[in-house]
Amino acid sequence: MHRVMNNDMAKMDLGRPIGIYMEESTNMKIYIAFLRGINISGKNKVPMAELKKAFEELGGGAVKTYLNSGNVIFSSGEDNIGSLTSRIEVMIKDRFGLDIPVFVISKEDLEDILQHAPDWWGNENKEIYDNLIFIMPPATFAELWGEIGEPREGLEKIKDYKETVFWSFSRKDYQKTNWWPKTASTNISRKLTIRTANTIRKIVGM
Repeated sequence: MHRVMNNDMAKMDLGRPIGIYMEESTNMKIYIAFLRGINISGKNKVPMAELKKAFEELGGGAVKTYLNSGNVIFSSGEDNIGSLTSRIEVMIKDRFGLDIPVFVISKEDLEDILQHAPDWWGNENKEIYDNLIFIMPPATFAELWGEIGEPREGLEKIKDYKETVFWSFSRKDYQKTNWWPKTASTNISRKLTIRTANTIRKIVGM
């Protein structure tokens, strides 16, 4: 990133003072924030234009949004994912009056996750629906597995990698799967946010 003063540099870099922003400008990372459960059936409404502006006012650089489901790409000199997540969640509460869980990941880590996708995931089979599940800290895959259990053989497949789960299932028989109804249950759903394979690949390419 060039050290040129612009409007973003006149702000705070997600809580950091301007001087630190300038000193760390060559170490800026690209992050993606996935908001859980917004703009669904008229609930938890968050306009993307307002969300983009809110991230910019928080200090994020090169902010972009994708789709209406709450996918925000931005740059920051902050290395602490937990700190970034907390500031974003507080901002959403203050700005939109919503308690929305947020999963933040670096673009580099998301690219690594895609590189470890199983062969059966995201292969353009029109009869199969491919999703990537993000597990919200402090929840773990072991905890998720304990609450949901094994996938239904012949109808769905899963593979965990880091803080995500690759999940594919039959479009025709999705209601017969084990993971579909349980990932939507109240006790589990707040621990997850889910995106399609196509959405993830599009974001990584932005």
